[in-house]
Amino acid sequence: MSDLPMFQSLSTYIGFRYARTRKGNPFVAFINVFSVAGIALGLAALITISSVMNGFEGQLKDRILGLMPHFVLEQPVDKPLSPEITGLSGIQAYAPYIETEALIQSASALKGVQLQGVSPETIGSASAVGQHLIAGEMPLEGGRYEILIGRALASALSIKVGDRVRLMSAEASVFTPLGRFPSQRQFTVVGIFDLGSQMDDKVVLSHIQDIARLLRTQVERRAHWRLFLDDAFDWQPVAEVLDKREVKYQSWRERQGPLFDAVKMEKNMMGLMLGLIIAVAAFNIVSAMVMVVTEKSGDIAILRTMGMAPGQVMRIFLFTGLYNGAKGVLFGLIGGVLIASQLTTIMGLMGVNLFPGAGPIPVQMQPANILVMVMGCLLLSFLATLYPAFKALKVMPAQALRYE
Repeated sequence: MSDLPMFQSLSTYIGFRYARTRKGNPFVAFINVFSVAGIALGLAALITISSVMNGFEGQLKDRILGLMPHFVLEQPVDKPLSPEITGLSGIQAYAPYIETEALIQSASALKGVQLQGVSPETIGSASAVGQHLIAGEMPLEGGRYEILIGRALASALSIKVGDRVRLMSAEASVFTPLGRFPSQRQFTVVGIFDLGSQMDDKVVLSHIQDIARLLRTQVERRAHWRLFLDDAFDWQPVAEVLDKREVKYQSWRERQGPLFDAVKMEKNMMGLMLGLIIAVAAFNIVSAMVMVVTEKSGDIAILRTMGMAPGQVMRIFLFTGLYNGAKGVLFGLIGGVLIASQLTTIMGLMGVNLFPGAGPIPVQMQPANILVMVMGCLLLSFLATLYPAFKALKVMPAQALRYE
Protein backbone atom coordinates (compact mmCIF):
# COMPACT_ATOMS: atom_id res chain seq x y z
CA MET A 1 0.00 0.00 0.00
CA SER A 2 2.93 2.33 0.66
CA ASP A 3 3.93 2.02 -3.02
CA LEU A 4 0.47 3.07 -4.32
CA PRO A 5 1.28 6.80 -4.64
CA MET A 6 4.42 5.88 -6.57
CA PHE A 7 2.47 3.69 -8.98
CA GLN A 8 -0.14 6.40 -9.39
CA SER A 9 2.53 8.95 -10.38
CA LEU A 10 4.13 6.30 -12.64
CA SER A 11 0.80 5.76 -14.41
CA THR A 12 0.53 9.48 -15.04
CA TYR A 13 4.13 9.68 -16.22
CA ILE A 14 3.75 6.80 -18.68
CA GLY A 15 0.39 8.11 -19.91
CA PHE A 16 1.96 11.49 -20.51
CA ARG A 17 4.80 9.89 -22.47
CA TYR A 18 2.34 7.96 -24.64
CA ALA A 19 0.32 11.09 -25.30
CA ARG A 20 3.36 13.20 -26.23
CA THR A 21 5.35 10.67 -28.24
CA ARG A 22 5.53 11.10 -32.02
CA LYS A 23 7.50 7.92 -32.70
CA GLY A 24 6.00 4.61 -33.76
CA ASN A 25 2.96 4.42 -35.99
CA PRO A 26 2.56 7.74 -37.88
CA PHE A 27 -1.10 6.96 -38.57
CA VAL A 28 -1.80 6.86 -34.82
CA ALA A 29 -0.13 10.26 -34.44
CA PHE A 30 -2.25 11.61 -37.29
CA ILE A 31 -5.47 10.34 -35.68
CA ASN A 32 -4.44 11.96 -32.38
CA VAL A 33 -3.83 15.31 -34.07
CA PHE A 34 -7.08 14.99 -36.03
CA SER A 35 -9.12 14.28 -32.89
CA VAL A 36 -7.55 17.22 -31.01
CA ALA A 37 -8.17 19.56 -33.96
CA GLY A 38 -11.74 18.31 -34.35
CA ILE A 39 -12.59 18.93 -30.70
CA ALA A 40 -10.94 22.37 -30.82
CA LEU A 41 -12.74 23.46 -33.99
CA GLY A 42 -16.07 22.05 -32.84
CA LEU A 43 -15.92 23.75 -29.44
CA ALA A 44 -14.77 27.05 -30.98
CA ALA A 45 -17.67 26.93 -33.45
CA LEU A 46 -20.13 26.04 -30.69
CA ILE A 47 -19.00 28.95 -28.49
CA THR A 48 -19.12 31.39 -31.43
CA ILE A 49 -22.52 30.33 -32.75
CA SER A 50 -24.15 30.17 -29.32
CA SER A 51 -22.78 33.62 -28.42
CA VAL A 52 -24.18 35.10 -31.64
CA MET A 53 -27.55 33.40 -31.10
CA ASN A 54 -27.64 34.72 -27.52
CA GLY A 55 -26.85 38.19 -28.85
CA PHE A 56 -29.67 38.08 -31.40
CA GLU A 57 -32.08 36.76 -28.78
CA GLY A 58 -31.08 39.56 -26.42
CA GLN A 59 -31.65 42.16 -29.13
CA LEU A 60 -35.07 40.74 -29.93
CA LYS A 61 -35.97 40.82 -26.25
CA ASP A 62 -34.83 44.42 -25.91
CA ARG A 63 -36.39 45.72 -29.12
CA ILE A 64 -39.70 43.88 -29.06
CA LEU A 65 -40.40 43.17 -25.40
CA GLY A 66 -38.90 46.52 -24.43
CA LEU A 67 -42.01 48.18 -25.88
CA MET A 68 -44.64 45.47 -25.58
CA PRO A 69 -46.42 45.02 -22.21
CA HIS A 70 -45.04 42.08 -20.26
CA PHE A 71 -48.35 41.63 -18.45
CA VAL A 72 -51.69 43.41 -18.80
CA LEU A 73 -54.10 42.59 -15.99
CA GLU A 74 -57.80 42.64 -16.77
CA GLN A 75 -58.41 44.61 -13.60
CA PRO A 76 -59.59 48.25 -13.57
CA VAL A 77 -57.13 50.73 -12.14
CA ASP A 78 -59.68 51.96 -9.61
CA LYS A 79 -59.01 48.68 -7.82
CA PRO A 80 -55.44 48.74 -6.42
CA LEU A 81 -53.14 45.78 -6.91
CA SER A 82 -52.64 43.47 -3.96
CA PRO A 83 -49.32 43.59 -2.08
CA GLU A 84 -48.77 39.96 -3.04
CA ILE A 85 -48.50 41.05 -6.69
CA THR A 86 -46.67 44.36 -6.28
CA GLY A 87 -44.20 42.80 -3.85
CA LEU A 88 -42.95 40.13 -6.25
CA SER A 89 -39.19 40.36 -6.78
CA GLY A 90 -39.42 40.10 -10.57
CA ILE A 91 -41.70 43.12 -11.03
CA GLN A 92 -39.82 46.30 -11.90
CA ALA A 93 -42.80 48.68 -12.12
CA TYR A 94 -46.54 48.84 -12.72
CA ALA A 95 -48.77 51.57 -14.11
CA PRO A 96 -52.19 52.20 -15.69
CA TYR A 97 -52.34 51.33 -19.36
CA ILE A 98 -54.75 51.72 -22.27
CA GLU A 99 -54.39 49.96 -25.59
CA THR A 100 -56.59 50.28 -28.65
CA GLU A 101 -56.51 50.08 -32.43
CA ALA A 102 -56.54 53.37 -34.31
CA LEU A 103 -55.79 55.05 -37.62
CA ILE A 104 -53.11 57.70 -37.95
CA GLN A 105 -53.37 60.16 -40.82
CA SER A 106 -50.78 62.58 -42.12
CA ALA A 107 -50.93 64.90 -45.09
CA SER A 108 -49.68 62.11 -47.36
CA ALA A 109 -50.74 58.74 -45.92
CA LEU A 110 -53.12 56.81 -43.68
CA LYS A 111 -52.06 53.80 -41.62
CA GLY A 112 -53.47 51.50 -38.94
CA VAL A 113 -51.54 51.48 -35.64
CA GLN A 114 -51.62 50.12 -32.14
CA LEU A 115 -52.25 53.05 -29.82
CA GLN A 116 -50.87 52.83 -26.29
CA GLY A 117 -51.89 55.20 -23.52
CA VAL A 118 -49.06 55.23 -20.99
CA SER A 119 -47.83 57.01 -17.88
CA PRO A 120 -44.75 59.02 -18.99
CA GLU A 121 -42.91 58.70 -15.68
CA THR A 122 -43.12 54.91 -15.86
CA ILE A 123 -42.64 54.31 -19.58
CA GLY A 124 -39.50 56.46 -19.59
CA SER A 125 -37.74 54.42 -16.91
CA ALA A 126 -39.13 50.92 -17.40
CA SER A 127 -39.34 50.54 -21.19
CA ALA A 128 -36.74 50.67 -23.95
CA VAL A 129 -38.28 53.71 -25.67
CA GLY A 130 -36.24 56.27 -23.77
CA GLN A 131 -32.98 54.47 -24.62
CA HIS A 132 -33.78 54.41 -28.35
CA LEU A 133 -35.16 57.92 -28.83
CA ILE A 134 -33.45 59.42 -31.90
CA ALA A 135 -35.34 62.71 -32.23
CA GLY A 136 -37.43 64.96 -30.02
CA GLU A 137 -38.13 64.54 -26.31
CA MET A 138 -39.45 61.73 -24.16
CA PRO A 139 -41.86 63.50 -21.74
CA LEU A 140 -45.53 63.40 -22.69
CA GLU A 141 -47.73 65.99 -21.01
CA GLY A 142 -51.39 65.30 -20.45
CA GLY A 143 -53.81 67.64 -22.16
CA ARG A 144 -51.38 68.63 -24.91
CA TYR A 145 -52.12 65.64 -27.17
CA GLU A 146 -48.54 64.59 -27.88
CA ILE A 147 -47.34 61.30 -29.35
CA LEU A 148 -44.17 59.26 -29.81
CA ILE A 149 -43.83 57.20 -32.98
CA GLY A 150 -41.27 54.82 -34.52
CA ARG A 151 -38.88 55.83 -37.26
CA ALA A 152 -40.38 53.35 -39.73
CA LEU A 153 -43.85 54.80 -39.17
CA ALA A 154 -42.57 58.37 -39.45
CA SER A 155 -40.93 57.47 -42.76
CA ALA A 156 -44.12 55.83 -44.07
CA LEU A 157 -46.19 58.89 -43.16
CA SER A 158 -43.50 61.39 -44.23
CA ILE A 159 -43.63 63.25 -40.90
CA LYS A 160 -41.07 64.58 -38.45
CA VAL A 161 -40.93 66.02 -34.95
CA GLY A 162 -43.30 68.97 -34.62
CA ASP A 163 -45.73 67.82 -37.31
CA ARG A 164 -49.39 67.35 -36.51
CA VAL A 165 -51.29 64.19 -37.37
CA ARG A 166 -54.83 62.98 -36.87
CA LEU A 167 -55.67 59.93 -34.76
CA MET A 168 -59.02 58.22 -35.34
CA SER A 169 -60.57 55.47 -33.22
CA ALA A 170 -63.63 53.46 -34.22
CA GLU A 171 -64.00 52.26 -30.63
CA ALA A 172 -65.51 55.61 -29.63
CA SER A 173 -67.38 56.36 -32.84
CA VAL A 174 -70.52 58.50 -32.70
CA PHE A 175 -73.66 58.46 -34.80
CA THR A 176 -74.63 61.60 -36.69
CA PRO A 177 -77.29 62.38 -39.29
CA LEU A 178 -74.58 61.73 -41.87
CA GLY A 179 -73.74 58.31 -40.44
CA ARG A 180 -71.22 56.84 -38.05
CA PHE A 181 -68.04 58.86 -37.46
CA PRO A 182 -64.98 57.71 -35.51
CA SER A 183 -63.68 59.75 -32.63
CA GLN A 184 -60.71 61.81 -33.79
CA ARG A 185 -58.26 64.41 -32.57
CA GLN A 186 -55.12 66.08 -33.80
CA PHE A 187 -51.87 65.14 -32.04
CA THR A 188 -48.37 66.59 -32.26
CA VAL A 189 -45.33 64.38 -32.85
CA VAL A 190 -42.86 65.21 -30.06
CA GLY A 191 -40.46 62.27 -30.39
CA ILE A 192 -39.29 59.51 -32.74
CA PHE A 193 -37.78 56.25 -31.48
CA ASP A 194 -35.95 53.50 -33.34
CA LEU A 195 -36.00 50.03 -31.78
CA GLY A 196 -35.05 48.36 -35.03
CA SER A 197 -38.01 45.95 -34.88
CA GLN A 198 -41.46 45.46 -36.33
CA MET A 199 -42.88 47.54 -33.47
CA ASP A 200 -41.45 50.73 -35.03
CA ASP A 201 -44.08 50.54 -37.74
CA LYS A 202 -47.05 49.74 -35.50
CA VAL A 203 -46.93 51.36 -32.07
CA VAL A 204 -47.84 54.95 -31.17
CA LEU A 205 -47.42 56.17 -27.59
CA SER A 206 -49.36 58.99 -25.96
CA HIS A 207 -50.36 60.16 -22.50
CA ILE A 208 -52.98 57.92 -20.96
CA GLN A 209 -55.29 60.85 -20.20
CA ASP A 210 -55.24 62.03 -23.82
CA ILE A 211 -56.05 58.54 -25.08
CA ALA A 212 -58.94 58.33 -22.63
CA ARG A 213 -60.30 61.62 -24.01
CA LEU A 214 -59.92 60.29 -27.57
CA LEU A 215 -61.96 57.25 -26.55
CA ARG A 216 -64.54 59.49 -24.82
CA THR A 217 -64.12 57.76 -21.49
CA GLN A 218 -62.32 58.09 -18.15
CA VAL A 219 -58.99 56.55 -17.28
CA GLU A 220 -60.47 54.69 -14.31
CA ARG A 221 -63.12 53.02 -16.47
CA ARG A 222 -60.97 52.04 -19.47
CA ALA A 223 -57.42 51.48 -18.22
CA HIS A 224 -55.91 48.26 -16.88
CA TRP A 225 -52.76 47.56 -14.91
CA ARG A 226 -49.56 47.00 -16.87
CA LEU A 227 -46.64 45.15 -15.26
CA PHE A 228 -42.99 45.68 -16.19
CA LEU A 229 -40.63 42.80 -15.37
CA ASP A 230 -36.91 42.98 -14.69
CA ASP A 231 -36.45 40.08 -17.11
CA ALA A 232 -39.30 39.39 -19.52
CA PHE A 233 -38.17 35.76 -19.87
CA ASP A 234 -38.68 35.27 -16.13
CA TRP A 235 -42.46 35.54 -16.44
CA GLN A 236 -43.61 32.22 -15.02
CA PRO A 237 -43.39 33.09 -11.27
CA VAL A 238 -45.58 36.14 -11.86
CA ALA A 239 -48.04 34.09 -13.91
CA GLU A 240 -48.27 31.49 -11.14
CA VAL A 241 -49.16 34.16 -8.56
CA LEU A 242 -51.76 35.69 -10.86
CA ASP A 243 -53.28 32.27 -11.53
CA LYS A 244 -53.40 31.54 -7.82
CA ARG A 245 -55.28 34.76 -7.19
CA GLU A 246 -57.55 34.09 -10.20
CA VAL A 247 -56.57 37.36 -11.87
CA LYS A 248 -57.17 37.40 -15.63
CA TYR A 249 -54.21 38.63 -17.60
CA GLN A 250 -52.52 38.72 -20.98
CA SER A 251 -48.77 38.16 -21.15
CA TRP A 252 -46.24 38.82 -23.88
CA ARG A 253 -46.16 35.06 -24.53
CA GLU A 254 -49.57 35.18 -26.12
CA ARG A 255 -48.38 37.65 -28.77
CA GLN A 256 -44.70 36.99 -29.31
CA GLY A 257 -44.24 33.55 -27.74
CA PRO A 258 -44.02 31.67 -31.08
CA LEU A 259 -41.25 34.00 -32.31
CA PHE A 260 -39.03 33.44 -29.27
CA ASP A 261 -39.85 29.71 -29.25
CA ALA A 262 -38.61 29.53 -32.84
CA VAL A 263 -35.40 31.37 -31.91
CA LYS A 264 -34.86 29.03 -28.97
CA MET A 265 -35.46 25.94 -31.11
CA GLU A 266 -33.04 27.21 -33.75
CA LYS A 267 -30.41 27.82 -31.09
CA ASN A 268 -30.91 24.33 -29.65
CA MET A 269 -30.70 22.69 -33.08
CA MET A 270 -27.48 24.56 -33.89
CA GLY A 271 -26.06 23.45 -30.56
CA LEU A 272 -27.09 19.85 -31.25
CA MET A 273 -25.47 19.78 -34.69
CA LEU A 274 -22.21 21.28 -33.45
CA GLY A 275 -22.33 18.95 -30.44
CA LEU A 276 -22.51 15.97 -32.81
CA ILE A 277 -19.44 17.30 -34.62
CA ILE A 278 -17.60 17.44 -31.30
CA ALA A 279 -18.81 13.92 -30.49
CA VAL A 280 -17.42 12.59 -33.78
CA ALA A 281 -14.08 14.26 -33.06
CA ALA A 282 -14.06 13.00 -29.48
CA PHE A 283 -14.72 9.42 -30.51
CA ASN A 284 -11.80 9.57 -32.91
CA ILE A 285 -9.92 9.22 -29.64
CA VAL A 286 -11.34 5.69 -29.45
CA SER A 287 -9.67 4.72 -32.75
CA ALA A 288 -6.37 6.31 -31.78
CA MET A 289 -6.35 4.78 -28.32
CA VAL A 290 -7.22 1.29 -29.56
CA MET A 291 -4.24 1.53 -31.93
CA VAL A 292 -2.04 2.72 -29.06
CA VAL A 293 -3.15 -0.20 -26.88
CA THR A 294 -2.40 -2.64 -29.72
CA GLU A 295 0.97 -1.03 -30.38
CA LYS A 296 1.92 -0.91 -26.70
CA SER A 297 0.71 -4.41 -25.80
CA GLY A 298 4.30 -5.49 -25.18
CA ASP A 299 4.86 -2.57 -22.79
CA ILE A 300 1.62 -3.43 -21.00
CA ALA A 301 2.72 -7.05 -20.59
CA ILE A 302 6.08 -6.00 -19.14
CA LEU A 303 4.42 -3.60 -16.70
CA ARG A 304 2.00 -6.32 -15.61
CA THR A 305 4.82 -8.84 -15.05
CA MET A 306 6.67 -6.19 -12.98
CA GLY A 307 3.69 -6.00 -10.64
CA MET A 308 1.63 -3.06 -11.88
CA ALA A 309 -2.02 -3.48 -10.91
CA PRO A 310 -4.72 -3.65 -13.62
CA GLY A 311 -6.30 -0.45 -12.36
CA GLN A 312 -3.00 1.39 -12.72
CA VAL A 313 -2.60 0.14 -16.29
CA MET A 314 -6.10 1.38 -17.02
CA ARG A 315 -5.24 4.83 -15.63
CA ILE A 316 -2.32 5.09 -18.07
CA PHE A 317 -4.65 5.06 -21.07
CA LEU A 318 -7.36 7.07 -19.36
CA PHE A 319 -4.81 9.82 -18.82
CA THR A 320 -3.52 9.51 -22.41
CA GLY A 321 -6.99 9.97 -23.90
CA LEU A 322 -8.02 12.71 -21.48
CA TYR A 323 -4.81 14.59 -22.20
CA ASN A 324 -5.66 14.78 -25.91
CA GLY A 325 -9.28 15.71 -25.14
CA ALA A 326 -8.28 18.41 -22.64
CA LYS A 327 -5.77 19.82 -25.12
CA GLY A 328 -8.48 20.13 -27.76
CA VAL A 329 -10.88 21.70 -25.25
CA LEU A 330 -8.27 24.26 -24.20
CA PHE A 331 -7.50 25.29 -27.79
CA GLY A 332 -11.20 25.37 -28.63
CA LEU A 333 -12.03 27.50 -25.58
CA ILE A 334 -9.34 30.06 -26.35
CA GLY A 335 -10.18 30.13 -30.05
CA GLY A 336 -13.93 30.35 -29.48
CA VAL A 337 -13.68 33.24 -27.03
CA LEU A 338 -11.27 35.14 -29.30
CA ILE A 339 -13.38 34.61 -32.42
CA ALA A 340 -16.65 35.52 -30.68
CA SER A 341 -15.21 38.67 -29.12
CA GLN A 342 -13.70 39.87 -32.42
CA LEU A 343 -16.33 38.50 -34.81
CA THR A 344 -17.34 41.87 -36.26
CA THR A 345 -13.69 42.77 -36.95
CA ILE A 346 -13.01 39.36 -38.49
CA MET A 347 -16.03 39.63 -40.77
CA GLY A 348 -14.96 43.12 -41.79
CA LEU A 349 -11.47 41.92 -42.71
CA MET A 350 -13.03 39.15 -44.79
CA GLY A 351 -15.23 41.71 -46.56
CA VAL A 352 -18.44 40.09 -45.31
CA ASN A 353 -21.27 42.34 -44.13
CA LEU A 354 -24.10 40.14 -42.90
CA PHE A 355 -26.47 42.97 -41.98
CA PRO A 356 -25.69 46.22 -43.81
CA GLY A 357 -26.50 49.24 -41.70
CA ALA A 358 -27.38 47.12 -38.65
CA GLY A 359 -24.17 47.87 -36.73
CA PRO A 360 -21.85 45.28 -35.17
CA ILE A 361 -22.85 41.64 -34.95
CA PRO A 362 -24.53 41.11 -31.56
CA VAL A 363 -22.45 38.76 -29.41
CA GLN A 364 -23.34 37.77 -25.87
CA MET A 365 -21.01 35.27 -24.22
CA GLN A 366 -22.52 33.59 -21.17
CA PRO A 367 -19.86 32.07 -18.87
CA ALA A 368 -22.29 29.48 -17.48
CA ASN A 369 -23.12 28.20 -20.97
CA ILE A 370 -19.45 28.09 -21.96
CA LEU A 371 -18.66 26.13 -18.80
CA VAL A 372 -21.37 23.60 -19.70
CA MET A 373 -19.88 23.23 -23.21
CA VAL A 374 -16.37 22.71 -21.82
CA MET A 375 -17.54 20.14 -19.26
CA GLY A 376 -19.56 18.36 -21.96
CA CYS A 377 -16.50 18.08 -24.21
CA LEU A 378 -14.39 16.75 -21.34
CA LEU A 379 -17.10 14.22 -20.51
CA LEU A 380 -17.18 13.01 -24.12
CA SER A 381 -13.40 12.69 -24.07
CA PHE A 382 -13.57 10.66 -20.87
CA LEU A 383 -16.24 8.34 -22.28
CA ALA A 384 -14.15 7.86 -25.41
CA THR A 385 -11.21 6.57 -23.34
CA LEU A 386 -13.17 3.94 -21.40
CA TYR A 387 -13.25 1.23 -24.08
CA PRO A 388 -9.50 1.45 -24.94
CA ALA A 389 -8.63 1.49 -21.23
CA PHE A 390 -10.70 -1.65 -20.59
CA LYS A 391 -9.15 -3.23 -23.68
CA ALA A 392 -5.71 -2.68 -22.12
CA LEU A 393 -6.79 -4.76 -19.12
CA LYS A 394 -7.47 -7.75 -21.38
CA VAL A 395 -3.89 -7.88 -22.67
CA MET A 396 -2.43 -11.24 -21.57
CA PRO A 397 1.28 -10.87 -20.69
CA ALA A 398 2.16 -14.41 -21.88
CA GLN A 399 0.58 -13.93 -25.30
CA ALA A 400 1.94 -10.42 -25.74
CA LEU A 401 5.52 -11.50 -24.94
CA ARG A 402 5.44 -14.77 -26.91
CA TYR A 403 7.13 -13.27 -29.95
CA GLU A 404 9.15 -10.56 -28.19
